[in-house]
Amino acid sequence: MIVGYFAPLPPAKSGVADYAADLLPLLPARVNAPGDVNLYHIGNNQLHREIYARALREPGVVVLHDAVLHHFFLGSLGEAEYVEEFVYNYGEWARELAKELWRDRSRSATDPRYFRYGMLRRLVERSRAVIVHNAEAARRVGEKARVIPHYFKQPVLPDGWQVERWRAERGLKPSTMLFGVLGYLRESKRVMAVVRTFRWLRAEGMDVALVLAGEIGSTDLARALDWEGVIRVGHMTEGEFWLVGSAVDVVVNLRYPASGETSGIALRMMGIGKPVLTSDGDGLPVPTGAGEEEALGAAMRLLAERPAWARDYGLVLRERVRREHGLDRAAEDYLGVLRGCV
Repeated sequence: MIVGYFAPLPPAKSGVADYAADLLPLLPARVNAPGDVNLYHIGNNQLHREIYARALREPGVVVLHDAVLHHFFLGSLGEAEYVEEFVYNYGEWARELAKELWRDRSRSATDPRYFRYGMLRRLVERSRAVIVHNAEAARRVGEKARVIPHYFKQPVLPDGWQVERWRAERGLKPSTMLFGVLGYLRESKRVMAVVRTFRWLRAEGMDVALVLAGEIGSTDLARALDWEGVIRVGHMTEGEFWLVGSAVDVVVNLRYPASGETSGIALRMMGIGKPVLTSDGDGLPVPTGAGEEEALGAAMRLLAERPAWARDYGLVLRERVRREHGLDRAAEDYLGVLRGCV
């Protein structure tokens, strides 16, 4: 069996590209060429535009990294095409809703309506099988879904002295609890809520710091995050990612509205023993909604006051991830699905 492998790959700045690059050597695949069965990595951005089109033309197995493609269509279609695609997904009765959503598309980064309508029908109907990473994504896809949990690959971590130097260069004491938000920084990662909560803890006199590491998704958000006391790191190489991740004491990885995805960053940080605050319950859960910031503040305060407990919790997460999310195991599961579709 030869697998036709279609995915963004490094140096593309994408978590999907990193995922696809790690999986590629473990499959009998050739890149950007058809095989006995084709494997298409699909995400919710324009890096996947040509891959999506090919997946419709030459049906194969889709890896759906985001169980909502609404923003993909907002970025790739004009108004008339978008409205027709929405109607194809949800019926003629939804035409006026589609026009309303198109008019309000500037709100799509945070408006829950755009996450409620995944617009998956055409891709799912055309595909032989759809690989997803969690049960919520499987629910959205339906009977063609095949769940393969997101993998964890053991990294090469920096030496302890490198981590200590990185922290010292930013004025952090060994006792300072450093919280971090890593990866592509967009509104749905609740970055503003994290920054506001951090400022409240600082105002209370707590010895805490915050690093925001990754590219910022909008100029409005970039201006809003220009606050004193927040450490900023831009796009990171693989080595820089693991240096910053090793320096952080607690990772904050919230997601609302959510699109049924599994966070590769949260999994990677848990895999090296970092406690992670999440909206989906994979780590230490923070509920979404009106009480989000109060709950987040309570969780951050608890961890800052009990650093030994935080470290122990991180070790519990590390053992769970390494037991359940091996890359070799994921590759075997992929091969099983692909063989079944040849």
